Amino acid sequence: MEKEKYYMTTAIAYTSGKPHIGNTYEIVLADAIARYKRYQGYDVFFQTGTDEHGQKIELNAEEAGVTPQEFVDGVAGQIKEIWDLMNTSYDKFIRTTDKDHEAQIQKIFKYMYDKGDIYKGYYEGMYCTPCESFFTESQLVDGKCPDCGREVQPAKEEAYFFKMSKYADRLIDYINEHPEFIQPVSRKNEMMNNFLLPGLQDLCVSRTSFTWGVPVDFDPKHVTYVWLDALCNYITGIGYDCEGNSSELFNKNWPADLHLIGKDIIRFHTIYWPIFLMALDLPLPKQVFGHPWLLQGDGKMSKSKGNVLYADELVEFFGVDAVRYFVLHEMPFENDGVITWELMVERLNSDLANTLGNLVKRTISMSNKYFGGVVTNAGVAEEVDEDLKTVVLGTADKVSAKMDQLRVADAMTDIFALFKRCNKYIDETMPWALAKDEAKKDRLATVLYNLVESISIGASLLEAFMPETAEKVVAQLNTTLRSLDDAKTFGLYPSGNKVVEKPEILFARLDVNEVLEKVAAKKAAEEEAKNAPTEPVIDIEPKAEITFDDFMKLQFQVGEIMKCEEVPKSKKLLCSQVRIGSQVKQIVSGIKSNYTPEQMVGKKVMVLVNLKPAKLAGVMSEGMLLCAEDENGVLALMTPDKNMPAGAEIC
Repeated sequence: MEKEKYYMTTAIAYTSGKPHIGNTYEIVLADAIARYKRYQGYDVFFQTGTDEHGQKIELNAEEAGVTPQEFVDGVAGQIKEIWDLMNTSYDKFIRTTDKDHEAQIQKIFKYMYDKGDIYKGYYEGMYCTPCESFFTESQLVDGKCPDCGREVQPAKEEAYFFKMSKYADRLIDYINEHPEFIQPVSRKNEMMNNFLLPGLQDLCVSRTSFTWGVPVDFDPKHVTYVWLDALCNYITGIGYDCEGNSSELFNKNWPADLHLIGKDIIRFHTIYWPIFLMALDLPLPKQVFGHPWLLQGDGKMSKSKGNVLYADELVEFFGVDAVRYFVLHEMPFENDGVITWELMVERLNSDLANTLGNLVKRTISMSNKYFGGVVTNAGVAEEVDEDLKTVVLGTADKVSAKMDQLRVADAMTDIFALFKRCNKYIDETMPWALAKDEAKKDRLATVLYNLVESISIGASLLEAFMPETAEKVVAQLNTTLRSLDDAKTFGLYPSGNKVVEKPEILFARLDVNEVLEKVAAKKAAEEEAKNAPTEPVIDIEPKAEITFDDFMKLQFQVGEIMKCEEVPKSKKLLCSQVRIGSQVKQIVSGIKSNYTPEQMVGKKVMVLVNLKPAKLAGVMSEGMLLCAEDENGVLALMTPDKNMPAGAEIC
């Protein structure tokens, strides 16, 4: 029987810089959902990627001294590396600089224009560069961007606009008829009450004040505004063509079953995006889920606050699956979650090292100690076994129900409740006491079998959330991960199977103070490296100290070189006419190997003015030009970094 399709996406990450752990949370959350949907038997297509156009990218590239394409290539590579580091199982990584995507954006823009949904006008309003968004004065919060809280600037430019109001009533009806479309419900209420019901303004969909974007092919001074460009990735990435030649992948997978996004961009995905789709005569996605934020202990992560945590540095301390566990388990369904180094250590020690890791180690160690590692179902059951089995066999349905509601943290809690029940079972049955009575050997064997069987089922359910750990657990039990159906059946572990001889420590306990000390030392080393000279330095033999009075005898001024020529019969000297205030001084300098006379003319230079005149190669010199010299003898004239007038005093 053909599997039911499930197409899901994340928001595409903006390539303005390295993603922090709050950004990374989304791809890990999406991966857990995708893996579990596959586990449930769906044919999953999971798309993620990068959003690479816009004014902010253009400005960042200019500041970095590279082209916008070079800039986004570097950041997109960094993002993909982190997504891969976190063991995410995406099927497609789209970039909005992909040529096939850009070609489709041009077609979509022209299609909407020809249909009358897009028209040319002028935009005047307050613009937030980081958010790539225009706002009216009434939409600002304390005069700042309502989305990010940053400063906004007045802007006016020619632009194309999309007629949002044309489709607004249709969208309102759709949302009312499809209560599952926007989740959680609180996000739906926010969109309806704050944006749709008060009335939609037409949306700016092109810009002329920068060039880094997809050109509007019939009006090339315009580039497609970032939201039309970015949102359409969900269809272009699977082969949509607005001329009717869409791919089999698109025809199979659209509409999307889930758009997983951050709550801060819910408006774009539940208002603008559905309206764009209506204009294209395409069905709307089945669900848009606006997940909460993962916050640092002192608030939203921000480079300016210096409180940013990155996935790779957390993995360095805790490992991939521990980080996956934390971000998935600690995020509530609707409210923001908090991450700190202290909380990470606490969860690793209590949940991963103790509840799970110690359970697996104890079970395998007892199996080896009492039965040489052989696990046998001797069939000596007691009443306490039934409660264990009830918990274990009920877990799969509980987890599936929670995952169908996207309550990932709750699903993980159910799985760890299974492991906690196993630990309680050990305390109830006391295998060490059973081992002292030969008559209870079969009961002991049954207890250990029940534990191994329960852990096997729990590990199978855990795979979507902590894939490497799940594989390690079943490998130590000498079995394999089970299907979802088999996770609902007790007794499938082969009786007589043998566990590994030496169990691996899945998660080692950590001392919080040691971790914090290492974090502080690492950050101090990074800060030192950041502030260290990036170019070679030169140490020279120090001269004797002088007094301030000695220094005050020297007169330094800015000079402008009016004329320069070679000194006859000299291989090293140039003779310059240097204007200093109302005077012109002749200065001979040994810089011929580094400058031509033509290069000298017009330069503003630093001059030692009151040096006693002297003849050099028969030519009178009335001062000295100041230069720096490297270890290879290369000279560089000292020049003011601002345009200063000839004669300005250097003090």
